[in-house]
Amino acid sequence: MNVQQALEILRESNFKKEYAELSWTGTFQDYLDKLTERPDIARSAFQRAYDMIASYGFHEYEESKKKITHWHFFDDPLGDGKDAVYGLDVHLQKLIHTIKAGAYRYGAEKRVILLHGPVGSSKSTIARLLKKGIEHYSRTDEGLMFSFDWIHLKDIVDMEDTFPTPMNEDPLILLPSEHRTHFLTALNEGKERGKQVWPRGDLCPPSRFIFNKLLTHYKGDWQEMIDKHVRIRRLVLSERERIGIGTFQPKDEKNQDSTELSGDINYRKIAIYGSDSDPRAFNFDGEFNIANRGIIEFIEVLKLDTAFLYDLLTASQEHKIKPKKFAQTDIDLLILGHTNEPEFKKLQNNEFMEALKDRTVKIDVPYITKLNEETKIYQKDFNKESVPHMHIAPHTLEMASMWAVLTRLEPATKANLTLLQKLKLYNGKTSQNFTEENIKELRKETKREGLEGISPRYIQDKISNALILDKGQGCLSPFIVLNELESGLKNHSLINDEKTKKRYRELLVDVKREYEDIVKHEVQKAISADESAIDKLCGNYIDNIKAYIQKEKIKNPYTGGYEEPDERMMRSIEEKIDIPDVRKDDFRREIMNYIGALALDGKPFDFRSNERLHKALELKLFEDQKDTIKLTTLIGNVVDREAQGKIDVVKQRLIDNYGYCDICASDALSFVSSIFARGHSLKASS
Repeated sequence: MNVQQALEILRESNFKKEYAELSWTGTFQDYLDKLTERPDIARSAFQRAYDMIASYGFHEYEESKKKITHWHFFDDPLGDGKDAVYGLDVHLQKLIHTIKAGAYRYGAEKRVILLHGPVGSSKSTIARLLKKGIEHYSRTDEGLMFSFDWIHLKDIVDMEDTFPTPMNEDPLILLPSEHRTHFLTALNEGKERGKQVWPRGDLCPPSRFIFNKLLTHYKGDWQEMIDKHVRIRRLVLSERERIGIGTFQPKDEKNQDSTELSGDINYRKIAIYGSDSDPRAFNFDGEFNIANRGIIEFIEVLKLDTAFLYDLLTASQEHKIKPKKFAQTDIDLLILGHTNEPEFKKLQNNEFMEALKDRTVKIDVPYITKLNEETKIYQKDFNKESVPHMHIAPHTLEMASMWAVLTRLEPATKANLTLLQKLKLYNGKTSQNFTEENIKELRKETKREGLEGISPRYIQDKISNALILDKGQGCLSPFIVLNELESGLKNHSLINDEKTKKRYRELLVDVKREYEDIVKHEVQKAISADESAIDKLCGNYIDNIKAYIQKEKIKNPYTGGYEEPDERMMRSIEEKIDIPDVRKDDFRREIMNYIGALALDGKPFDFRSNERLHKALELKLFEDQKDTIKLTTLIGNVVDREAQGKIDVVKQRLIDNYGYCDICASDALSFVSSIFARGHSLKASS
């Protein structure tokens, strides 16, 4: 597409129509007409936030006999998944419940929502998603909202002819309070609590000043004042333009100023209006002011000076702020803060901050403890699109994720479990010894699981380093990444305890051992993937167990004579899946009964439909073929043509079936070969 074509697409788009819709203006009566049709345009900030999240839908699933809701909003549909949050559905559900309770006016709307967790646990991402979502929602028909401008003021109020209300108030605030109550009672009749709208409070100081001046001028004729001097406009929230979305970040204590929250005097206008208490000489542009009717984010909120934290008390509980030299001013917004654990502990230990603690709803945002969900973080960042020049070998991101999760898990106290076994149970692997109820108990017995350990940022940084160094010559393997993770521990800025570093290194050894099992199993499957050979082996086994069960002899295909069933061959297959000698008859009858049941239904027998038999046949075939392929010759200098041909076939299977490239397939075969050279036996992956 060239530049002209791109411009043509813009010309043919609905940009002009969208601009007209977002820039809509009208009279106060036009607004009342819209409000009568759609009362939701006067929703509170909490109602709007909850409806925005709910508009993206959700689905439910069950885990450990507990129903969990996954809200699609946190998949970041607006950013195409860039800020998606993984593995925190339980904790996000608590956040949604708090916002919903605020929407229903059950008290949560009078609280500061505090996201609490270790560094890199998605606190900032959740806040960013909410701000982005509310901003976009205000641009949609479902998120329609309005504010107003004062117009034709110059000759009456001695100020600019047009004055947009600086705090984005709902136009309903212009109704005198007693009339507003009657109007809203009629508007809300028959609606459930969460859908009722109750815009409360009074105008901000400059709008109240203008209102009183105009009302005096028109001798109390409210209708004439509204008709001549109020213009309703659509309100579109924007973080960039500081409309309805505010962000406050702590700075150096000496430079912190509470006016950043509630506005400051405009000294240039004092000379015009003669007083610093004249609302026309004050800038109502603090973060609380501009965030009215939307959301304000406090970054690392507990690092704020104590004086700032006091401002949160009335802002949350009373929905009021106190600008300098003015009376308390009403606000309606969702206050969202986030903090790390050291600051939160300070708050807990500060007996002078009881009031703030009482007005805070803490939402834990821990690290992920499910392997599959952790892996999604790195798959999002490191994939074919983002790293087109480099092949990422199978299991590379999974092994890095495995180590990260292991560092966050607590040892099981009530069961004889290794951390690796616990990780697999959390990840959904079934076990005869552990029910879903047992897994639920494992989670309950932990005290700080997910609040300590390695941050995803550390993993991302080390994967990035490994990509830049390119020690794999175009292919990033698990061992390269795991070695990079280990070397980085030496200078890790957040881990000063040598005991912790030692434990993390030991966990890396466990992960490398797990990877060895995985790659050995995949090479085994690639070697034994000759379907015709498995079919032949299966046919031979079935013929022998049939003769064994029926106490018959079997014909030797080479000599033509009849012989006893080949017990040695049958046992060599059955032993691969740990069938003891005393259970062999039961297993053989089980297979024959299964084949008979299929025959009665007119269905042919396929060994692939019997998982245990399929596994046994694969292991047996591998055992028979590994020596003919001569894997151990890979670590030598000479490989004959016939052996090389067989090895090339196995390599191609690794590439076609398991996602390897030529480099990592060769590395995998060489690695497994070195294990055989050391005399290690190949065990099936559990």
